[in-house]
Amino acid sequence: MAGRRRWLAPVLAPLRPYLGEVLLVSFFVNLLALATPVYVLQVYDRVVFHAGLSTLTGLTLGMAGVVVFDFLLRGLRARLMQRVALRVDVRAGQKLDAHLAALPLAILEARPASHWQGLHRDLDLVRNTLGGGIALLAADLPFVFLFIGLVFLIAQPVAWILVIAFAAFFGLAVWAGFSVGAVARAERTGAQARDTLLAERLLGRTTVKALAMEHALAPAWEKARAETIDHAVRRGQRQDRFVHIGHALGVVTTVSMTTVGALAIIDHQMTIGSLIAANMLGGRLLAPLNQLVGGWRGLIAARQAAARLGEAFALPTEPARGAVELPRPAGHLTVENLTFRFAAPPAPPVLDGLALTIRPGGITAIMGRNGCGKTTLLKLLIGLYRPAEGRVLLDGADIGQFGRHDLAAWVGYAPQECVLLAGSIRDNIALGAVRGAVDDAAVVAAARLAGVHDAIAALPEGYGTPVGEGGGRLSAGIRQRLVLARALIGEPPLIVLDEPTASLDSAAERGLAETLRRLAAERTVVVVSHSPVLLQAARTIFVLEQGRLAASGPAAEVLAYLSRGSRS
Repeated sequence: MAGRRRWLAPVLAPLRPYLGEVLLVSFFVNLLALATPVYVLQVYDRVVFHAGLSTLTGLTLGMAGVVVFDFLLRGLRARLMQRVALRVDVRAGQKLDAHLAALPLAILEARPASHWQGLHRDLDLVRNTLGGGIALLAADLPFVFLFIGLVFLIAQPVAWILVIAFAAFFGLAVWAGFSVGAVARAERTGAQARDTLLAERLLGRTTVKALAMEHALAPAWEKARAETIDHAVRRGQRQDRFVHIGHALGVVTTVSMTTVGALAIIDHQMTIGSLIAANMLGGRLLAPLNQLVGGWRGLIAARQAAARLGEAFALPTEPARGAVELPRPAGHLTVENLTFRFAAPPAPPVLDGLALTIRPGGITAIMGRNGCGKTTLLKLLIGLYRPAEGRVLLDGADIGQFGRHDLAAWVGYAPQECVLLAGSIRDNIALGAVRGAVDDAAVVAAARLAGVHDAIAALPEGYGTPVGEGGGRLSAGIRQRLVLARALIGEPPLIVLDEPTASLDSAAERGLAETLRRLAAERTVVVVSHSPVLLQAARTIFVLEQGRLAASGPAAEVLAYLSRGSRS
């Protein structure tokens, strides 16, 4: 567990001066806290019995100064803690964002989106813990020995009761940590399952609403929510039990100190003022421990959040850039003995011993039944997946040596899912530029290449039109073309498209085929499609079947072969 929180050390290292200042201010805050019991002791033992009004005036004026300084010091400590929390949020947030962006796609796809979203909530929890009450509690805990020492000086007969109570409270806190921590982990797991289900329902809300699927989905949702509530109730009950035990222990400590102190006063071993001051110091001593018992859930949650973040930071990343910057490739792709599987053996391979060559220029089409590995092959061709065996070469160079930004600058990729992000049409097209900002001319040129400029210009806000959530304000055809335009920004030498005609009508399909013909004159175009229009425009066709190459060759010959096979 400690190893998974090592990421926090370099984040906190530059903040050590602030943490040192917090400890120093905490020392003076706790030192001033001694003033009140000492004041009470002096009033009872000197002022009351000796009618020392001048002494009372001096002590009261001194306490007024203590109150002012205590107020100022606590405010200073709060600002220091806020500064620590802000620096942690900035430094750790930047580190987390950069790390998640560098994770391979296979790792990102292995867990639901709610898991990665939860990491940012974990970071918020760690930040709030380091800058909140639990951190102040940790800063105050070392000074309990100062209070114990003072009790031994002014009321030794009852001091051992506080030592025993301190040990009991500390043991109770540790016990609460182990007990509540197990239930808190189950609660977190249940809440994550519930959030995943909710995210899926919201993502498919149109289908859910259109087909009135609410009743069919209700049992699974109610079960997930009931399990989360059950875990929360169990955690709350267990935590409340420890809080109640801590309260009872505090009462027992006070009664014990008062009883023993009364006997000591009768025996002339201490004074009434000493007993009252010792009780005040005991309350000040036990308050942080009682708070630790009650607030253990927050501390456990922060520790678990830090551990989850540590697990994420331990995941391997892929480089953004290669060791050297190679010249722009021509787009010659070679696949050598390629094998890929999503899980370790004995899981069956999705692609098995695949070998093929895609020459620069022209349109290369990949086709096959659903599940035969077409989309997986595309992701391997552009380096989103790493093969289990074999390799992919781009102009004779293994693409494994290139960074993500290198490949993204050379490859225009349009996935089957038309994903648009919040912002305007121009913003979404410009997002495809890997090597920095692009001017309006480049955005318009990419839109013209994709055949969507006229449709954009006809909109009331033109290129400034907001696309809405996921592009929902635009038609499916325009979304498809915008994704293509985004892939074309920067004029990459290799264009890879996955089912680009899925949302296009026949006229738009023919227009796209003509667009790809023009692009293929100077670029390599690889497309997964079963569209007759695109297949007829292709120069070469590869047919996949169960992860292997079933047929390949010039488009006319492959189409004729497939036609004869279907008739037979």
